[in-house]
Amino acid sequence: MARRNMGKLYSYIIASNHIFDSISDTTYPGYICIRGQKIVKVESGSVSLHDMEEAENIIKFEDELIMPGLIDTHTFFTGYAVFHVGADFSNVASSEEAVNVINRYIEKKHSKLVLGHGWNPNKLCREEGRRILENTYPNIPIIVFSSDRGDCIMNSIAENIYKFNSESCFPESYYRIMETYLNDRDFIDDELSGYVAMMNSRGVTSVKEMGFDDFYGFSDILKEKEDSLKLRFFFMSQPVSRPMDLEYAKAMREKFTGDKVRFSGFNRMTDGTIASMRGYLKEPYKNQNVNCIMDIDWNEIEKDVLNADREGFRWSLHCQGNGAVEKATDIFSKCIMENGRLKNRHAITDMEYSDSDDLKRLGKMGVCAELYFQIMGLDSGDLIIENIKRTIGEERGKMYWNRREMLNSGMILSGATDLPLMITSLQESIYYSCFGKLDNGKTFQPDNTISICDMMKAWTYGGAKNISMEDKVGTLEAGKLADIAVFSKDFTQLNEYECLKVKNVMTIFDGNIVYKID
Repeated sequence: MARRNMGKLYSYIIASNHIFDSISDTTYPGYICIRGQKIVKVESGSVSLHDMEEAENIIKFEDELIMPGLIDTHTFFTGYAVFHVGADFSNVASSEEAVNVINRYIEKKHSKLVLGHGWNPNKLCREEGRRILENTYPNIPIIVFSSDRGDCIMNSIAENIYKFNSESCFPESYYRIMETYLNDRDFIDDELSGYVAMMNSRGVTSVKEMGFDDFYGFSDILKEKEDSLKLRFFFMSQPVSRPMDLEYAKAMREKFTGDKVRFSGFNRMTDGTIASMRGYLKEPYKNQNVNCIMDIDWNEIEKDVLNADREGFRWSLHCQGNGAVEKATDIFSKCIMENGRLKNRHAITDMEYSDSDDLKRLGKMGVCAELYFQIMGLDSGDLIIENIKRTIGEERGKMYWNRREMLNSGMILSGATDLPLMITSLQESIYYSCFGKLDNGKTFQPDNTISICDMMKAWTYGGAKNISMEDKVGTLEAGKLADIAVFSKDFTQLNEYECLKVKNVMTIFDGNIVYKID
């Protein structure tokens, strides 16, 4: 129910029988008073008559859960955009259709590079697609991404110019095309608006965004749109084609000083997945004489982290093996400390497999854990268990995805997705990492899971700590910015299957409703 009167003390009052403020460990009946961009009061119990009379708008929920807006601490809009970039090949099933789609795109865009998305190899086979591009357009570079973004078809001229091929179709290889589509205003403006709307529809109000190198001009677009954005962007530089650029970082820190867009530091992949033996382990892989099949320049990583730390910038290191976690821990221990904790809040992403001793050291230093709580849903449960047995064995596997140990060690847990690898979902996070479920419904190491309240805190207050905005967002408190998510049910009162069915019904950003379910 909503009621509107003008000239009152509060722009909104939102009330429910279920409020989670990310401070306490329970939900409670109460209401939130908002004036402009900020929360001015949070009260338990029913809305007082005085407050009702002072509200321009009153929204009363009953079974719905009101909580702080979600914060995703590892997203990749640049990769998400590839799902929609260029010509649409999703319905192309013949040579004639492919030529027609490409010709229409060339006529419309007059671009030196033709991009496409949605290619389905079951409709147009790779060999036929490649033949069309080679024979019909030998002098025009053309790259068409598959519907899952993990593959592509391209012609020889595109391979020669952009230095990758279908066998190396991943973002760190095709970075050379990013400047083209990130600065295509006919495409990127609508794409960014759609991305923000999609995130708002999931209760997300802030993201920590990964951008390669100097973001290839996209930071200028963020600056232009800063005041009108409905999502907070805290962007990082991931050095890909060039070394870490501290001068760029300093310029971005000076350029963005508001609460909607800020430069957040640097990001780097270190090792890879344990299933592929690219995860860096302390001990050799099971029945192998190797700790990692990758060569990792830990000296370079340490040099970059310490140089950035001295300039007041933070790093996120993506580590999957326990050896990589240990190396990152050692590096962070050399950074500037204040009262025994890191001055700059560095982070480790993923942490697929870790050891208790390192987690305790990380917790003591105040390191953030950026965790993919939904990652157990990417592969079949049987495959996950088989891979663990094959690579590290069941005994070492007991420390796999041990979020409980991370929390108990004092680490700051925050939710992350590596979007578009996964799309932000508190519902799925609870299913997989609170109830410990795999896709086959089996329970995986329940002792390593965290509570639903801990999960909700990770996606809110933990995320705010990660981006150093805990004084502005992440909890429902007077004085905080009014970033709020409303879900259809209280997760703490549901079983795992019911949690998956919960919907986001409203999102408030900066005191304004930016999403409302139909």
